[in-house]
Amino acid sequence: MRPATLPSILQKKSQYKVAGSLWIECENERFFGPGRVELLQKIEETGSINKAARLMGMSYKKAWEMISALNVQAARPLVITQTGGEKGGGSVITEEAKQLIAYHYQLRQRFQEFLEKETAGLSHL
Repeated sequence: MRPATLPSILQKKSQYKVAGSLWIECENERFFGPGRVELLQKIEETGSINKAARLMGMSYKKAWEMISALNVQAARPLVITQTGGEKGGGSVITEEAKQLIAYHYQLRQRFQEFLEKETAGLSHL
């Protein structure tokens, strides 16, 4: 198949943009992306999976499933739950979770730069 020449395909007065989503997969399953980043950050802020889920408008069950999948797919747990005690239980994210969040932000920045570069290339056609 011959490569398409975009100038003949794209409308002259329309604005085109290259867009996309980014996440990390493990064994063909979603491992880490924006939703899990937000959930981990909310757990860090609130100290609770339940409170984090409520802030995100998701069920506790859904949040727990996401945390469970993260903990199984990672080499070490990313969230540690604490039960009981005087003030009840709670949850904390590990240093590994914080490192993964930082990596994901850097990855998203590089991805955004790629998207912007490709979009700019479309405007020069």
